[in-house]
Amino acid sequence: MPDPSGGCADPRTAVTEAEVEALVRGICFKTGPPRRLGVEVEWLVHELRDPRLPVSPERLEAVYAALRTVPLRSALTVEPGGQLELSSPPAASLMECVGTVSADLDAVRAVLRRDGLAIVGLGHDPWHTPRRFLRAPRYDAMEACLDRTGPAGRAMMCTSASVQVCLDAGYEEPGPLGHVRRWWLAHQLGAVLVAAFANSPIAGGRPTGWLSTRQLRWAQIGTGRAGGPVLDADPRGAWARHVLDSPVMCVRRDDGPWHVPDGLTFREWTRSPRPPTRDDLDYHATTLFPPVRPRGHLELRMIDAQPGDDGWIVPLAVAAALFDDPEAAETAYRAVKPLAERAHGMPAPHNPLWRDAARVGLADPELREVAAACFAAALRALPRLGATTEVVDAVGAYRDRHVARGRCPADDSLDELRAAARGAHPLPQRTHGKDTPS
Repeated sequence: MPDPSGGCADPRTAVTEAEVEALVRGICFKTGPPRRLGVEVEWLVHELRDPRLPVSPERLEAVYAALRTVPLRSALTVEPGGQLELSSPPAASLMECVGTVSADLDAVRAVLRRDGLAIVGLGHDPWHTPRRFLRAPRYDAMEACLDRTGPAGRAMMCTSASVQVCLDAGYEEPGPLGHVRRWWLAHQLGAVLVAAFANSPIAGGRPTGWLSTRQLRWAQIGTGRAGGPVLDADPRGAWARHVLDSPVMCVRRDDGPWHVPDGLTFREWTRSPRPPTRDDLDYHATTLFPPVRPRGHLELRMIDAQPGDDGWIVPLAVAAALFDDPEAAETAYRAVKPLAERAHGMPAPHNPLWRDAARVGLADPELREVAAACFAAALRALPRLGATTEVVDAVGAYRDRHVARGRCPADDSLDELRAAARGAHPLPQRTHGKDTPS
């Protein structure tokens, strides 16, 4: 988190409970006109000739070493299971963001292709069991912590991938672009985005019964680590309390394994004889994984990775339109309001609305109706945001193929799996193809 004091405070200085609340309130919602947009695209890395074959750690290490020599505008990082992630720089427009990431992805794919590998857009690996590629104290501690709630943590770390859209927090004042409205909208619309873009129905080669198995895994991790706060009229206060009352994942050490406390909240840590530092607070915030995370901007973390070379562009464009165009934002707000009752006041994603979205997607009639209204609003707004005809057409094609029919990419995967079981054709390679234009 950036320091609002200009970096004068020593990050090694211990912080009190009151100081933590003040710091979080001041840092996590940077208000102002929505001017910047970003996207983080995560990908599974599979064998180009057959995605069911495992990729050895040695091959991953070699190809990532080669990728680090490639000049990219986006930041390239590796997830614990070897998934590849590109994080765009903040862009001044949708098309700037699309252009930057598309060019970087072309360069990445060329390097991978030379080694017979491909990046694949799936929210959860349908064939491989979790296997950790990165060995570092952070991930050792994360694994030990998440193992306490079952196997979902390892699946999240090693076999999941997403499209994360980053948006400005919004204006200080009320209105469709105000930060209070945008925070609320993100949590209601988030369920619609889960349903519309669900793309992870298979694990271990078999259907899981959920269209977004990735979202199921997040819910299984638990409320303290992967849940959001209760929504109220003060997002800053709600998030500050959530940060304080969430369990500490680890206490870092210079030597040896990091300590993984059991059940210690950050609030309790501030009251201990050896309280945390400002640096510990900054680190603690990175170990919380709610579906909407405020980091000075808003991270929408609920969207499964999408099929095709350019499938990620559609959720990015839809989210940008519904949040940053005032008319579309107002339409989306009115469309999702009835959904709020289905959450029963419970935080996302641990409420009935989000569970229904992840399990059945747009087969839910109400979610389908709201998604149709939101896609229509997005399509009207995108030209006002400077979107090219190709991007507008991609969103329109997605609406026609999926939303209008009450479907999502997960339904396509299940159809293909059933066809393969009947011997109609081999397991698909569609995730390597170019489904939508850039």
